[in-house]
Amino acid sequence: MATQTDDIRNLDTIPVGSLGIIPLESCKELGEKVDYYLVNWRTVRENEHADNPAFQGYKRDSYLLNAKVPRFGSGEAKGIILNSVRGHDLYIMVDVCNYSLTYSHFGQIGHMSPDDHYQDLKRVIAAVGGKARRITVIMPFLYESRQHKRSARESLDCALALQELVNMGVDNIITFDAHDPRVQNAIPLNGFETVQPAYQFIKALCKNVKDLKIDAKHMTVISPDEGGMGRAIYMANVLGLDVGMFYKRRDYSRIVDGRNPIVAHEYLGSSVEGQDMIIVDDMIASGESMIEVATELKKRKANRIFCFSTFGLFSSGLEKFDKAYKDGIITRVITTNLIYQKPELLEREWYISSDLSKYIAYIIDTLNHDTSISDLLDPSERIQKLLTRYKKEQEENT
Repeated sequence: MATQTDDIRNLDTIPVGSLGIIPLESCKELGEKVDYYLVNWRTVRENEHADNPAFQGYKRDSYLLNAKVPRFGSGEAKGIILNSVRGHDLYIMVDVCNYSLTYSHFGQIGHMSPDDHYQDLKRVIAAVGGKARRITVIMPFLYESRQHKRSARESLDCALALQELVNMGVDNIITFDAHDPRVQNAIPLNGFETVQPAYQFIKALCKNVKDLKIDAKHMTVISPDEGGMGRAIYMANVLGLDVGMFYKRRDYSRIVDGRNPIVAHEYLGSSVEGQDMIIVDDMIASGESMIEVATELKKRKANRIFCFSTFGLFSSGLEKFDKAYKDGIITRVITTNLIYQKPELLEREWYISSDLSKYIAYIIDTLNHDTSISDLLDPSERIQKLLTRYKKEQEENT
């Protein structure tokens, strides 16, 4: 049960509007967890403006609004909102990677693709009909974010999607660890936040591994490619560690599964012999690159290897990671619950799930009060406090 001590936000301003959260079916479980925190925080919170009419309905049993997207036999659909949204500050949550959901068309059962989830998001926004005071879309995995730049005669799907949402009346878009944050240039006059879950990764690691030596002599942060160096450098800086990088040598004469195949991973950095490794990336798709990088580090006599990734897609199954764990290549893999996690993944001994529902609740609560979220976006101070507690616990247990 959340208590007043859990609510670290000093929110004494008047809300933008009555809070409403619409988690699409793809994001239902995460939305319910977010709602749990908000209900408990607001139940115990006292505010000097509580008598203001703007606070009407501030404390409720739930902030979830009921929305449905029923489908016709042809596979077509429509968005329906079953509650009033007039004057609401709406937060619509969607997981475009949730392939577990199915629908029927012409008697055939099909699994929902990112395109289907994106269309359902637009249907719900259309059902709002411009009656909400403000609409914020929380899309943890940014739709089409891997198609973020044009290298040939190609479509720029992510930019088109962002512009389409803004044109439909969306005021803010919140995503996590965007593949390339520069996609926000497509909507320069609207709110776009890409959030890094660095604190949650470190918290999950410290909670599950009790004998870490977090210093430059015993641990190094690794970026599996040049595109993720910014992510790795931030992680290394807040932990006080060195950083290394692999770059991918690709065969540009061939295309396999929509990309140029990787020929080899080349390492740039100092010796890793005897050190624990943190490999940090934005997503694990097939997992091929992550395991190849871990294998190369093991060849260089690295100790334990911990893999951090915001999105664990595991699009080619879990068997590769099962084998890598059995062979001693990887020690733990940490990904978030921002996208669908199949039950088999949660049962794996090598897997750790990092829960970001409380973090999202903080962001929604703060934005609803029209207060800055800058301190939430930069968790360096919270990371230092966490490391201090962890080292103190180690000293007490020795």
